[in-house]
Amino acid sequence: MAKDLDELLDEVESKFCRPDPLRPRLAERPGGGGGGGGLGHDRSRAEAEEKLRSTERFKKEDDLDSLINEIFEDPNFDKKSFKLKSKSSGNTSVRASIQGLGKSCSPVYLGGSAAPCGIGTATSQRSCDHLRCTACDFWVVSYDDYMWDKSCDYLFFRNNMPEFHKLKTKLVKKKGARAYACQCSWRTVVELTDLQTDHELRWVCGFNQNSVLRE
Repeated sequence: MAKDLDELLDEVESKFCRPDPLRPRLAERPGGGGGGGGLGHDRSRAEAEEKLRSTERFKKEDDLDSLINEIFEDPNFDKKSFKLKSKSSGNTSVRASIQGLGKSCSPVYLGGSAAPCGIGTATSQRSCDHLRCTACDFWVVSYDDYMWDKSCDYLFFRNNMPEFHKLKTKLVKKKGARAYACQCSWRTVVELTDLQTDHELRWVCGFNQNSVLRE
């Protein structure tokens, strides 16, 4: 009986009382007190610490997976709503990323009501609908199929921008035209026009907020 008990204790000790494999044992340390022994010990210790970190990382990932699975298995969790929300958020992120690329009109075009609006390029001639004036710091408004009355002056726009119900008193219907205005300047445009040809206007493309003053 005593012999069987000793054997059982030996087996338990061999299985559960082993030294920590991550810690370098004294018997395995390189002999000698020279620099080579210290280097070997440091390397073994670093490897042991790296293994320990890997083990902890895998454990955290397993815990996270378990938590996610519990959430999806919850009967009160609406998977369909979650997927739709994720898809919508993704589309928003894509749009934000596209807008964040710093694209702007080059060259900047003004155009009549027939001209498509958007970011204009040499190959895609679109009238800019995001203009900002660097002189008065107002966004430029535009009205399709209208022209400005000849009686318009600086004080009119200074006092009435950007209220449409006030501005419309000087707007005259004209098919194909587009009336542009900020607080200090105004134009009626029918044909697609490069903004660079009008040296009096201080308008820049506002799609890129880093736009600089045009000389």
